[in-house]
Amino acid sequence: MIGFNLVPADINIRFIPRRVIFFIFSALIVAASVGLFTIKGLSYGIDFQGGIMIDVRTSGPADLGQMRSKLGNLGLGEVSLQEFGQPDDVLIRVQRQDGGEAAQQAAVVKVKTALGSGLEYRRTEFVGPKVSDELFWDGVRAVSYAILAILIYIWFRFEWQFGLGAVIALLHDVLTTIGLFALLGLEFNLSTVAAILTIAGYSINDTVVVYDRVRENLRKYKKLSLEELLNNSINQTLSRTVITSLTTLLALFALYFLGGEVIRDFSFAMIWGVFIGTYSSICLAVPILLYLNIRRGGKAPLAEEAAPASP
Repeated sequence: MIGFNLVPADINIRFIPRRVIFFIFSALIVAASVGLFTIKGLSYGIDFQGGIMIDVRTSGPADLGQMRSKLGNLGLGEVSLQEFGQPDDVLIRVQRQDGGEAAQQAAVVKVKTALGSGLEYRRTEFVGPKVSDELFWDGVRAVSYAILAILIYIWFRFEWQFGLGAVIALLHDVLTTIGLFALLGLEFNLSTVAAILTIAGYSINDTVVVYDRVRENLRKYKKLSLEELLNNSINQTLSRTVITSLTTLLALFALYFLGGEVIRDFSFAMIWGVFIGTYSSICLAVPILLYLNIRRGGKAPLAEEAAPASP
């Protein structure tokens, strides 16, 4: 069988010798992300700032574009629509209006007037500040628990040094994603939290593949310098990493351009996550091992010890 490689099998890119450049670059974008979050903040969606949710059923498949056009000029702020279960079920979300309950009721009347008759209004709910605050902290806890679980998993599968390196790379990915949303003013909602959790899963998958090759080479080449061994491990898995990233990006770009307004921000976060997750797996998670005093386990045969390192 003829193999397919986008990256030549004998490639030997010098990643590890350039680790200081990668560390400085990552430190700068993380610092910028934290600064943007602190100074500018995030543009929280209805999930996190409260608002109005209206569940409607149309007489046939809903024309979301026409409905957005009708509701977009009412001066109610952020209005989002999404198909909810069936093609004729639509969930409308309107940001919380300034004022009390009377202001929220007035917004509901505006929405119903703009959409006209022929719709069944199945449910109308108001998401208050307390509920939205609880949703925000639930999202924070979900991301924190995911990172902790990943640390424990890597620790048991490899060693604690590998777990620490993986978590540093994951925190880098999460913080830079939040910084990007702050920079561009994109809506930050529960879908974004789901995207961050997915990015963490994608990034750790890449990292585990490279770490597995590192562990294999640690047992195999006892006399090879650690810097050369780590660099060889990255290059040996580079073809797989590139192919996985490109195929994932093909699907995500299709979602971004063809999936509609509802999942556009989610798709954008995932596209960024593939780039930054691939970068952190190669340029952060592995070079960090140089400074964590990893040990070489196992006992390799003499023939393997004397064998030259494959690129």
